[in-house]
Amino acid sequence: MPEQWKMICKVKDIPPGGVRVVQRGLAWQELPGVALFRSLDDRFFALLDRCPQDGGALAGGLVDQDSVRCPEGRWAVDLASGRVTDAGGTVAVARAYTVRVEEAKLYLEVNEMNAPASKAEAALAGAFSVSTHFVSV
Repeated sequence: MPEQWKMICKVKDIPPGGVRVVQRGLAWQELPGVALFRSLDDRFFALLDRCPQDGGALAGGLVDQDSVRCPEGRWAVDLASGRVTDAGGTVAVARAYTVRVEEAKLYLEVNEMNAPASKAEAALAGAFSVSTHFVSV
C-alpha cells in the first residue's frame, strides 16, 4: 500500500515542550488519539496517547529532550521508541508513529494512523467490519 501523508499542523502550532492530539476513532466510538510532541530541542515525535503502564493520557505529561513523563509522574516514555524502562530494562512500549516535517509543516502517515493500535482495537474493528480513521484539528 503506498504511503499517504496528511498535514496535521504547522511546526509553529506546537511550542517546544508542547503537544497536539490527533483524534482517532471507529464509526461509533473514539479511540485513544495520537499525541504529536515537540521536544525541547525541536524534534517531533508521535505516540499513541496512552501510557502503556497506567493508561493515562501522555499528552498531559511533561516533555523534555528525549521523553515524556506520564501525568502520574511514575513513568518516563522515550519519545523516539515509545519504550518505558526501569532498572530491569524495558517494561512496556507505547505505539510510535512516523512524523514527517516538510516546509515547516507536520505530517502523519494515513495508513499507519488508520491501523489498529492494539489487539483489542483490531478485534473490535474486525467484529464490525470497519476500520479506524483519524481527523486533524
